[in-house]
Amino acid sequence: MNFLSTFVTFKSLHEVWRLCHWGPVIALSVIAICSTMAMLDSIIWYWPLDTTGGSINFIMLLNWTVLILYNYFNAMFVGPGYIPLGWKPENQHDIQYLQYCRVCQGYKAPRSHHCRKCNRCVMKMDHHCPWINNCCGHVNHAYFTSFLLLAPLGCLHAAIIFVMTMYTQLYERISFGWSTVKIDMSAVRQFQPLMPFSMPAFAATLFALGLALGTTIAVGMLFFIQMKVILRNKTSIESWIEEKAKDRIQHYQTGEEFIFPYDLGTRFLNFKQVFTWSGTPKGDGIEWPVHPKCHQHTLTIEQLKQKADKRVRSVQYRAVEDYNGACCPLGKGVQTFFRTPCTEEPRIPLSKGDTILATRGTKWWMYGDKVLNEDQMIAGERIRGWFPRRCVEKCHYDTASSESTSDKKLN
Repeated sequence: MNFLSTFVTFKSLHEVWRLCHWGPVIALSVIAICSTMAMLDSIIWYWPLDTTGGSINFIMLLNWTVLILYNYFNAMFVGPGYIPLGWKPENQHDIQYLQYCRVCQGYKAPRSHHCRKCNRCVMKMDHHCPWINNCCGHVNHAYFTSFLLLAPLGCLHAAIIFVMTMYTQLYERISFGWSTVKIDMSAVRQFQPLMPFSMPAFAATLFALGLALGTTIAVGMLFFIQMKVILRNKTSIESWIEEKAKDRIQHYQTGEEFIFPYDLGTRFLNFKQVFTWSGTPKGDGIEWPVHPKCHQHTLTIEQLKQKADKRVRSVQYRAVEDYNGACCPLGKGVQTFFRTPCTEEPRIPLSKGDTILATRGTKWWMYGDKVLNEDQMIAGERIRGWFPRRCVEKCHYDTASSESTSDKKLN
């Protein structure tokens, strides 16, 4: 652990539990398989001790592996940065512009959002990534994006090694007939490699090639998405807030002009907010440089307006069937089973007679807040998530916008 801590920053040993999740297990397995097979195939194809090219090839391969793991573990263990529990702005007048988080018992700083997975308010939260089992946010954004760049480059290098190994090892063993292709793995080659290339080695190399190419495409696409986020200085959550702001202004015809406050005008300035020579992003994660026509709370004020509008537009439903909260319920119809939302957002169990304030939905599923009793409200509970549409029916009276119900909605 002391050796690892010289390369990776641990806030506490408790953070190691993040490895015990399907995301890191799959990600690290892919890295291990591609790296191990690439090193073994490099020995077969291009023995590193015979030529300078072979040595450079092997050193580059080791370099990719070290850099990928370094950025991956730092993205996971350094974390996105969290708003201190019970945080309040220094200027008490600013409280009116901020949302209150009952879980963290404090106010949400500008650009921060509460993550249900991490159970904390995250600085400049972009999303919760299952592959690192942590949020991507202010502090680890550069590490995460560097990992997304290095992983496809390393996998592309590994894929070239796999292809060249199979080509050089099978070239003298393939014979073509009129309608057949025969591979004789027992044939003696003119040049014998240090390690034998048998049929199991061929199958393992082919499997690793598929993993490497798939990772190159999938992770490469994620890299371009994150670079778009960085160059615009606009997280995916903030893009959604901006889109809803334009819809709200158009719906109510208010004549407002919404200017996104954190775009500094040029891509280079936005880029330097995340990537610095020191490796530490600019800012403290609470106060941010903003557009000249905006101020620190331009976005938080817009969020409060959208929360109020959401309460007005929410529709009240009453549960007519019990639902146990299963992700893919077997007893609620075939379409409900196969059209379950592809998201990690929770499902909420329902009992007949429960009241829910629905805010969005699909043809087969709905998302909303369950109306709680007074004791649950005092305890700061909030139950929201997806539920099958067939389990509820719309109430014929509208109390969703009443003052009492509004108090039950948490910011």
